[in-house]
Formats: sequence, structure tokens, C-alpha cells
Amino acid sequence: MVGERKKFSLKDVERFAEKLRNWGRWGPDDQLGTLNYVTPDKIVEAAKEIKLGEVYSLSILFGPSGPYQQVGFKRFNPIHLMIATGTDAATGQQKLQYADDIIIMPLQCATQWDGLSHVFWNGKMYNGRDMHLVTVDGAKVNSIVAFKDRIVGRGVLLDAAKWQNVEALPKGFAIHAEDLDKIAEFEGVKIREGDFLVIRTGQLNEAMKSGWRDYAAGPAPGLSLDTAEWLWEKRVAAVASDTWGVEVIPNEVEELFQPWHHVVIPNMGLVVGEIFYLEELARACAKYNRYTFFFVAPPLPIEGAVGSPVNPLAIL
Repeated sequence: MVGERKKFSLKDVERFAEKLRNWGRWGPDDQLGTLNYVTPDKIVEAAKEIKLGEVYSLSILFGPSGPYQQVGFKRFNPIHLMIATGTDAATGQQKLQYADDIIIMPLQCATQWDGLSHVFWNGKMYNGRDMHLVTVDGAKVNSIVAFKDRIVGRGVLLDAAKWQNVEALPKGFAIHAEDLDKIAEFEGVKIREGDFLVIRTGQLNEAMKSGWRDYAAGPAPGLSLDTAEWLWEKRVAAVASDTWGVEVIPNEVEELFQPWHHVVIPNMGLVVGEIFYLEELARACAKYNRYTFFFVAPPLPIEGAVGSPVNPLAIL
């Protein structure tokens, strides 16, 4: 099995951060990052991917059955509360018979997008903006609101688990840049500018069966640091995976937690999605031997938010 781990240092992270930095590429006021690659003509072309009208949700359920993320983080599963019920209606307490509810949740507790104000590099976020612009009132720039009408286009499933002929890649399995080329060749697909890449490792399905255990921030298969340059060269719009953090854990750089994140989010302006459920889509792609689809996954336009829950849809 491939997936041998390469050695990287903090200097490698600094080198990638500088080389792949997209600050100013789309102007000093840009807050879209790599979503700039999604143009109207690419969306029109992507719509042609719809052949069968089959729709697959790539989200897990938002509720108490979600992943446990409180080790080192302050994320808890959604708390759903009813503020009006059928019982209330039956007892005549309402002028209009109805039910209503509320939800309390961290915005990154389940299937979600990272905003470009989510991770900082040397005190800066994407496009060179100061990290102090994210306060207790939220992000003054680079909030998730910028993405509200841009996450739509051609999706590509890179099924790394199927490529390795396993249900799930082993924890700590590093997917390198050359592996992404091999997976695409294995599936017979070509990565295009503006694509939304969805990478299946099989870990989420395995974690759901085992009660999550150390899924959040624990050992995981994922992208190697060297994929950052590959993604930059391919000009992809976004990358999402079925793991908690997309990149391989244990991390490849001892001095820095999630080094890939520090390169791709604040420096490249890459849009990153995590905890995507990919099993049903993977079965459909294997059945039809077709790994491209129409993809639509807008975030909730929450003012000042640095991330957002999402129900991504893949349409074949």
C-alpha cells in the first residue's frame, strides 16, 4: 500500500505559504479566494453534468448523534429545543395552531465549510488582513457570508479508499500530490479549473459505526502538505473530505498543528469542507463509473461567521 509519509519541517510550511500565497491576486478587497475560479461559464458547463436527476446529500445529521469534538475544542453537538408543540396547540394556548423550534450549535460541529477568517498565519488571514479583525462580534472581513452565492459548479469525487481497494484508508495514511493524479487517472477524470474536489477516505463511515471514538482531531488519513502546491496549480475552487480535518493526522510537521490548513486557508484562500458524508455518492459513482457531478453547497449567510454548517448536494 502506498501512502508513505514524507518528512516536512516548519521551513517547508513557510516556503509553501510564501510560494502559494494568493494575496492581491484578485484585488485588495477580495474575500472569495479560490472561489474566483468559479465563473458563470463554468457553472453553465457544470450544469451539463446532470444526466439522471439523482440527488445525494453529503451531510451527516445535525443532532446528538454527531461527532464528539470537545477534546481541545469547544464544539458540542447541536441542541434542538421545541418552543411550541402540538401539545401546546391541543391545550388551546395558541391563537394559531403551530409548532416551532430553535437550535443551539457551534457552526463547525458537523458537515461544514471553513471560512477564510478561520485560520491565521503569522497574525494574518487571507489577503493579508489582520487577525484582530475577527473579534467577539465576529469577522469584519473574510466571513462566510462572502460565499453565499458562489459554492456551485462541477464536483469531482476522488475516491482514495476505492483506489486502494479498502473500505477505509488506515489512520495516518498520507495522500500525496502524485496520488491525487493517480486517483484521477484510476477514475478516468481530468481535474479542471474551478472544480470542487471531494475526497473520500472512508473514515467517516468507519467512525459512525464505531461511535466516533477519536474521530475529532485524532489520527486520520488525509492530504499531505505537498498537495497544497498541486491544488494551487490545478486552480480548484474548494476541497472537502469525509475526515475531521482533511489533512493527514498525525501531522507531518511536529512544530505546528494542521500545517496544511495554515498554508491553504490564510495564504491560498482555499475553501475547505470537512465531515462530508460520501458513502452513497461513492456507491453511485462506482455503479455508473462516473465521478463528476453538479455540486451545490452554499453556506448559511451568518453575519460575521468564520464557518458554516452545510447540506452539500451532488446531482448526477
